[in-house]
Amino acid sequence: MDRATFPRDKLCGDTLNPGCLAMLDRIDAAVAKRIRARSLAIRGMTITGPGGVTVKADYPSSLTGAALLRRDLDQWLLEAAVQAGARFDPGVAVQRPEVVESPFRVAGVRSTCGRREFALRARVLIAADGRSSRLAATLGLSRFVGKPRRWAYGAYFTGVSGMSSHGEMHIRREGYVGVAPLPGGIANVCVVRERAALTAGQAAAAVIANAVAADRILRDRFASAGSVSDVTVLGPLAVESEAAGCPGMLLAGDAAGFVDPMTGDGLRFAIRGGELAAEAALRELETGVPAHQSLLASRTREFAGKWRLNRALRSLVGSRPALACAAAAARAWPAPVQQLVGIAGDVNLARRSA
Repeated sequence: MDRATFPRDKLCGDTLNPGCLAMLDRIDAAVAKRIRARSLAIRGMTITGPGGVTVKADYPSSLTGAALLRRDLDQWLLEAAVQAGARFDPGVAVQRPEVVESPFRVAGVRSTCGRREFALRARVLIAADGRSSRLAATLGLSRFVGKPRRWAYGAYFTGVSGMSSHGEMHIRREGYVGVAPLPGGIANVCVVRERAALTAGQAAAAVIANAVAADRILRDRFASAGSVSDVTVLGPLAVESEAAGCPGMLLAGDAAGFVDPMTGDGLRFAIRGGELAAEAALRELETGVPAHQSLLASRTREFAGKWRLNRALRSLVGSRPALACAAAAARAWPAPVQQLVGIAGDVNLARRSA
């Protein structure tokens, strides 16, 4: 069940990295084939930093990612789930977990559909209700990161010059700007800023316009650009989970922890995390033994390295002296940044799956 009706828009970088595409090849080759046929191939990343430093990196071994609208990707995944036997109920808002106290376990959810409230019982619940998950927060399983606290502003534009087959990340002292090419000559533009860098009462569209106008690399490229969507705002961004669930409930997607989107691998976390939650649910259904601790162990084995990298980059962007040093180092020696692009793109996973 989902509170939204599909297809629906969602703030996202709209890209799948090479490792994520390889996972989809394994999980559902038909969906992966559809994605490749309807998307733009992303061949690498272009990173710019303070002082005009620019590093371009192609994915090795001719590997590619894919850029497509998130509303299309989610719709295709939903259709594949229904074809596989899932029953889907749209427009249903989950309000809180139904808890049995002795022994403690989640036994279902209380939900609303229009004005009607009802309970749904389940042997196992997978909570994938987003970074501000009511289910995880109610049970004390997740929290927003105290620092840094960043907000994202995203919109679609046409007429942006200089677009290529690379995704772009423009890291600045105030935050960063992501730009991704999409089919039909559209560009996904996402501006991420710390709360302290935002002006109280400032319109969301002005945040993007001001960020582009103040950037000497981007301003000329947007001279003839025009917005073709409303601005979507999301924040605070980073969420950390204390666990992967509790008896009767397993966490997946952003409810299990939301990483800062600057590495561009959020969908890899989501898809692989969903697969791990499904495997844990099957174990719990088969044995009757709560699987949340084994899910946490699986997630730690799978994601620990990426979590450390993400936290390090989050701290780097939040420190002006560190960012200045990193920019100077990248100008003199771009190889570490190029290697970082490969790590963020999960190219080793893609190579193993080739």
